[in-house]
Amino acid sequence: MSPRLTGDETALWQAAARVLDANWTGAATAASPGLYPHQWSLDSAFVSMGLARHRPARAEAELLSLFRGQWADGMLPHLVFNPTLARRAFFPGPDLWRSEDQPGAPRGVHTSGLTPPPLHALAALRLYECAADGDAGRAFLARLYPMLVAQHRYLARHRDLGSGGLIAICHPWESGQDNSPAWDRPLAALQLPPTAYAPARVPRAHPTGEDHDRYVRLVTLMRDAGYRPGYLRDAHPFAVEDPLVNATYLASTHALAELAALVGADPAPHRDGAQRIHDALLDRLWDAETGCFRGRDLRDGRLLPVITAGSFGPLLDPGLPSPIVRSLVDLLLSARFAGAAGYPVPTCDIQAPAFDRGGYWRGPTWVSTNWLLWYGSLGHGLPVIADLLYGSTMRLVRQSGFREFFDPFDGTGRGSHDHSWSAALVLDLLGARHAPQAV
Repeated sequence: MSPRLTGDETALWQAAARVLDANWTGAATAASPGLYPHQWSLDSAFVSMGLARHRPARAEAELLSLFRGQWADGMLPHLVFNPTLARRAFFPGPDLWRSEDQPGAPRGVHTSGLTPPPLHALAALRLYECAADGDAGRAFLARLYPMLVAQHRYLARHRDLGSGGLIAICHPWESGQDNSPAWDRPLAALQLPPTAYAPARVPRAHPTGEDHDRYVRLVTLMRDAGYRPGYLRDAHPFAVEDPLVNATYLASTHALAELAALVGADPAPHRDGAQRIHDALLDRLWDAETGCFRGRDLRDGRLLPVITAGSFGPLLDPGLPSPIVRSLVDLLLSARFAGAAGYPVPTCDIQAPAFDRGGYWRGPTWVSTNWLLWYGSLGHGLPVIADLLYGSTMRLVRQSGFREFFDPFDGTGRGSHDHSWSAALVLDLLGARHAPQAV
């Protein structure tokens, strides 16, 4: 049921709800049927938040459908394939990942071998906050909580490749910012085989050529090593500690502590874990010289040079020191980001040579990153920033629809149409605006 809305908010709500209803496959929500017909893990986390305000039972089904792809060691894959579609209908499809050959992968479910930003515990908490029936909400959490704990246990045990308390991504597709220029330097160091890869179908907006070949090369290296944690730690050529990924890790670890209390488990280990991540973010990724967080390449030990929207991700940390919050806000409002964009927030520093207003994750504005920064801003009592992000997002979808991403200067929609997370997060924003207690 929609909240009490005003003016054209009702029409916007109904349009967003229609997108989610149309993209429902019967088991999960396709990211966008035309281009992305399967279930992407980060997308499902965002989608479940919108469904919690529109179709709560379906929100629960969304997360349960995703976790059917969880591996025995707790790894939650970034992609679960729709078995009703042809194996070669989308690239990279099941034939690239070959999850069926891995002893720890679920039987009867084809998945990728990568893992996404771990936003899922926060999504589960948001479902509970929106639940009309608290007892039923707790019953669902009791079912999901062990799966979330296993996900976080996997990350802590097998993805702390730098042994400093943060998790590392081993592929740009694990970042939630797939083709960000932040990855250009570590990708450039990757040696390509003499033959190129020939995908069956790559979405038109995605990178091609050598960039695409490097992405596929990283997958084949991981696959041929059996996705073994030891290989990722010692030999895999791409390993980066990213501020946005680790900010979602921290936010969901805080959420796990709240979920534990709700289901009668001990929240203390999760609180201790959150403190370790908080300390590591400040120690390993905060760069006082540039006044922002930057990713760290674990293969050469250096911070990455390009500043992106991911640099603001640690606003999700409720314990971030006030001087650092002020520094991030100053940068966010500067001419390098929101100060020079009519439709913020661009996903790359506008003044960086790599900035591309139409390039996939190399400059356009995304509803997903706007939502994350909006949520973090509210947690720090920054209503002006939160209102800026809310207003910018609503202007984008009113002007261009629920597109995958948008031109940060004129708001033109790009990428797929009827993109599920864009619609879902608009529902969450509208619902939160009219039900502040659920924020």
